[in-house]
Amino acid sequence: MATERGLGRRLANYGDRDFARYLRRSFAKSMGYSDEMLDRPVIGIVDTGSGYNNCHRTVPELIAAASRGVLAAGGLPLPFPTVSLCEPSLFPTSMHYRNLAALDTEAMLTAQPMDAAILVGGCDKTVPAQLMAAASADIPCVQLVTGPMLATPFQGERLSACTDCRRYWAAYRAGTIDAARIAEVEGQLATTAGSCGVMGTASTMACLVETLGFMPAGHASIPAVHAARLRAAEEAGRMAMRLATAAAPVRPSDLITPESVENALRVLLALGGSTNALVHLTAIAGRRGVRVDLDRLNALSDTTPVLVDLKPTGSGYMEDFHAAGGMPALLWELRDLLHPGTPDLAGVPLGARLAAPAYVDRRIIRARDEPVSPEGGLVALSGTLAPRGAILKRSAATPSLFETTQRAIVFDGLADLAERIDSPDLGATADDILVLKNAGPRSAAGMPEAGYLPIPRALAVAGVRDMVRMSDCRMSGTAFGTIVLHITPEAAAGGPLALVETGDRIRLSVRERRLDLLVPDETLARRRAAWTPPALPARGWDRIVAEQVLQADEGCDLGVLRG
Repeated sequence: MATERGLGRRLANYGDRDFARYLRRSFAKSMGYSDEMLDRPVIGIVDTGSGYNNCHRTVPELIAAASRGVLAAGGLPLPFPTVSLCEPSLFPTSMHYRNLAALDTEAMLTAQPMDAAILVGGCDKTVPAQLMAAASADIPCVQLVTGPMLATPFQGERLSACTDCRRYWAAYRAGTIDAARIAEVEGQLATTAGSCGVMGTASTMACLVETLGFMPAGHASIPAVHAARLRAAEEAGRMAMRLATAAAPVRPSDLITPESVENALRVLLALGGSTNALVHLTAIAGRRGVRVDLDRLNALSDTTPVLVDLKPTGSGYMEDFHAAGGMPALLWELRDLLHPGTPDLAGVPLGARLAAPAYVDRRIIRARDEPVSPEGGLVALSGTLAPRGAILKRSAATPSLFETTQRAIVFDGLADLAERIDSPDLGATADDILVLKNAGPRSAAGMPEAGYLPIPRALAVAGVRDMVRMSDCRMSGTAFGTIVLHITPEAAAGGPLALVETGDRIRLSVRERRLDLLVPDETLARRRAAWTPPALPARGWDRIVAEQVLQADEGCDLGVLRG
């Protein structure tokens, strides 16, 4: 009788285990496998390739290379499809489906026979979904990312999605370039396969994955179109086989610990990384019962400088970061701030991996005494407008706007924003605070990347390039500006944000980490008595999200899936 590994794992329920094994092998042989292949350890390979997902264009060849590594190490690779998420291709937003992808992946990891798995992902919600699934399934998993696209030389500059997309679109709205120029640039912003070529959410998550130990050193930043990316895929196959055949393999529960999560937070801050990554890391950690505390984030931020000079915080691109030494160089620079005992998939502690200095190009990865910014890229705020927190990416913001008390101009949702943002009747000045509500995780909007509210056209044409903007939604990791995000509780959950009206005064103090609504309590009480929650969706995934989704300070996971 076969041992309980490979195809002998997780047998279908027929009330007869030997029959279930016999039937499974019989059907597997219809695909042409020999007995020798069917007796091997099985490595499941999560396939997120999709005609809708440009970031995953290379997934078929990555799966082929990973399969080659599995076969060479004596295993049987079995790719299987799961939900694929691409930010610009999904309505209302890819974030609305991150938990669905996590649920799908977890179900397939635990339902199908495999001894270890390779998670192939890239576009920014896919990798978090896969790690959330791995954390819950707790089977040995190797993360393989698609890698970033290359920047394109174009008329004296380099372009890459999506910071440059936003820069050009802002110029178009301001009237400094015309529609013909926008059309010309459109074809130069994303010219190779891969995820966004700046330190957006996809690349930030890849770097955090490497910090957590789910991939070998240096793999996070390899460009999608480099041959080294295929060699990384082959190595992922061999590593999965080492996990599958180990007596005590390293599991996600060994890699996701309070210490490793704090290391990841340090790296997030030093990267000047995406605000989205904080939500995703919180969800991943939450699957293992590890809490991300916003007060602790602030303490870490005050002692962790931004060291990586990449867009949207700096000037470089991901290919520059990779050539400059990538994550090994950054981790070496941060080594005395990190917990050295956290292991990687090989069981090697971080301190041992950082025993010797790595190559570094100081033009991209700065020394601690010459940082891009002396403080971390993110700061958490709290106060009467955000009792459970809000986030500001100060490394991509305008310091002169950090201490302000101004009038709010409020948009009740995305439709209201689209209708009125450029209206001559808006009456906004550069000193006002633009506030968007009803766009959080429980809302019908699905917490989109709409927090990067456009500067009203009249102000943009007059030369205004930044102003304070606030919302309960997210912004792209590639975006920039003085933007307060993830206000919690969100408006749809009845948070104070739901009660804000145009003309109210709001105080922002980055120095004091405060975000306060300066409205008398009796006025807010009258407004609350008149407020009604939004109606629940009628059915399906939308209904499940509305009933189960948690707030940003808990990672926007579904309540039933938390550890």
